[in-house]
Amino acid sequence: MSKKIFITGTGTDVGKTYITGLILKKLNENGLNPAYYKAAMSGNEKDLEGRLIPGDAVSVKEISKIEQPLDEMCPYIYENAVSPHLASRIEGNHVKLDVVEKGFNQVCEKYDYITMEGSGGIVCPICFDQEKIQLEDIVKKLNLACLIVADAGLGTINDVVLTVEYMRARNIDIKGIIFNHFHKGNVMEEDNLRMCEYMTGIEVVACVEDDSEDLDIDVERLISMYED
Repeated sequence: MSKKIFITGTGTDVGKTYITGLILKKLNENGLNPAYYKAAMSGNEKDLEGRLIPGDAVSVKEISKIEQPLDEMCPYIYENAVSPHLASRIEGNHVKLDVVEKGFNQVCEKYDYITMEGSGGIVCPICFDQEKIQLEDIVKKLNLACLIVADAGLGTINDVVLTVEYMRARNIDIKGIIFNHFHKGNVMEEDNLRMCEYMTGIEVVACVEDDSEDLDIDVERLISMYED
């Protein structure tokens, strides 16, 4: 039976895709048959034939070296770099929860460790006009525990605490926090780590410096956060 986890962030552009790629790289290097999945992907470019390229999926494949086909990775791909609910309003093809679930289950049948990446932060509307689907609805539907990716810099205490409190209020299990753009020895960032752990009671399980090629966490510790 496959094991799964969900990667969310404290906001847009905190580095979820990069961190997800490093997670998958570690799993792949240890022969654990990992796969990537994302419900909806915005801000993508077209190839020469006019087809949208799932940019986040491409990035994850490049970082992790997994061989999973791109067409398994994301059922909804949009060109406009906005929230999925707005992108689908502009472009059509709104997200349907049953389609997301079907694609996810198909990936789970083929791979052992599934890492699903969210869109933006946890408070992200995925569909609004046809159905009311929030990112948290997908997390709950697929029964996923979460890792939170946060920028290590100024403002992260507020961002992390608000994200954690929002998720706790909705009974979403949080396995840990990963700090991105971390500078070892930086007094503020190291204090941010301590304060986030103190104020949330959740461990910062890894700190990732810019241009890191490895996730500084033992693989056994990493896979212990995945759940059936």
